[in-house]
Amino acid sequence: MNIQPVILCGGSGTRLWPLSREQYPKQLLKLVGDHTMLQATALRLGGLDLGREDHLLPPLLVGNEEYRFLMAQQMQEVGVEHPPILLEPCGRNTAPALTLAALAAQPDTVLVVMPADHVIQDETAFRTAVHAAIQLAAQDKLVTFGIVPSAPETGYGYIEIGAPLSLTGAQSGEGAPPTVHTVKRFIEKPDLATAKHYLEQGGFLWNSGLFVLAAQTWLDAIGQFRPDILAACKSAYDQGKKDHDFCRPDLASFTACPSDSIDYAVMEPMTQGTHATGQVAVVPLDARWSDVGAWNALWQIGQKDAEENVFMGDVLAVATSHTLVVGTDRLVACVGLKNAVVVETADAVLVAHQDHIQQVKNVVGQLKTRQRAESHSHRKVYRPWGWYDSIDFGPRFQVKRIVVNPGASLSLQLHHHRAEHWVVVSGTAKVTRGEDTFVVSENESTYIPIGTRHRLENPGKLPLEIIEVQSGAYLGEDDIVRFEDTYGRA
Repeated sequence: MNIQPVILCGGSGTRLWPLSREQYPKQLLKLVGDHTMLQATALRLGGLDLGREDHLLPPLLVGNEEYRFLMAQQMQEVGVEHPPILLEPCGRNTAPALTLAALAAQPDTVLVVMPADHVIQDETAFRTAVHAAIQLAAQDKLVTFGIVPSAPETGYGYIEIGAPLSLTGAQSGEGAPPTVHTVKRFIEKPDLATAKHYLEQGGFLWNSGLFVLAAQTWLDAIGQFRPDILAACKSAYDQGKKDHDFCRPDLASFTACPSDSIDYAVMEPMTQGTHATGQVAVVPLDARWSDVGAWNALWQIGQKDAEENVFMGDVLAVATSHTLVVGTDRLVACVGLKNAVVVETADAVLVAHQDHIQQVKNVVGQLKTRQRAESHSHRKVYRPWGWYDSIDFGPRFQVKRIVVNPGASLSLQLHHHRAEHWVVVSGTAKVTRGEDTFVVSENESTYIPIGTRHRLENPGKLPLEIIEVQSGAYLGEDDIVRFEDTYGRA
């Protein structure tokens, strides 16, 4: 039996602004540990105890077209070479995303469906739970994981457990198998009094958004309850195109697909009325799980000092307690704070009380209304060839620090409104300017006039770093006319 991890990479994580933004969301960030959240998710099943006839496939990523090279690069950094990546032309929630993944897999493959933005600190307990869920999925169960609640949380949906189920396969060597159950019902996010009642009564778990199911079992279920989603996804997948490791579903077909979640589309209907056949199962999970939905969640799971502070980066604190401070570019000094969140980036600083941290999304909403770039992008912007950082700007000029990866190249392009001066700081640049091609070495410079075709390449084995000074009447990123591009950008 093939086991296929499916990593859902959608979502913009606006409640983790200013670190998480639309063009570089939280799943691509190192919020806990040495790996990004996406990388940690991809590595999570690496030690899974499998039977002799079982085979763990490379993870299948389902994500946004805009992040395609970042996802591939991050997988390469942790030794996952050439993972299949399904690129959603637009966001349509988790049910269509899973349906695309199921269509791409072999029918008898068991899918382990994991959002890319979850933290699981006890991975041994997680793998033990996954092992049990795989056995249930092999019996045509649709399996979800319920988090053992530690508090009357009102930010999660709940699962009420039903009758116990038996596990028939070999047990994992990593720990005692959990007690598994059918799902009696799914419950929307409750108020505080109801959440306290669930905790006191027992038999209720937090809804995690993690699933294990066979590809064909899911296709049969989505076909029964949401045939419109299945039809749209099948049309999009069949008419899609493959480009290296990327699979691009057809834009028109997928845009016409209804938007719905896995829970609403299938899981909840299968536990109601005549459809409540016991096919939906839940595995309790007690693995120090968090979906890191907001900054206070990062404080809760972080390593705390004697004053219950969590500090990341260069931080000094005096008379400060129960506070999260994240510094990325500069020293952050705090005096007399309690129950606060401070997050510093190169172009924005957030200061908030932990009791009001959910309102960060309102800040992002105001930034969008005012059409400010801070709502969607960082000062440092990643590209398929490397990255650039806009370190200074003013009327009619802008200064960028540009790093080009070894062997990478920018597109052959021109600008109608700006000229560019390039100074090589380290590495060797291969420059195309008009009809000429030449090499620029360290401490040398060159000039690109307005309206001149040009290209910057790194032919070396080390990163190329340059300082670019732009001058002209208009310096927007949309003043680019591309003639050739290695990465297929328009």
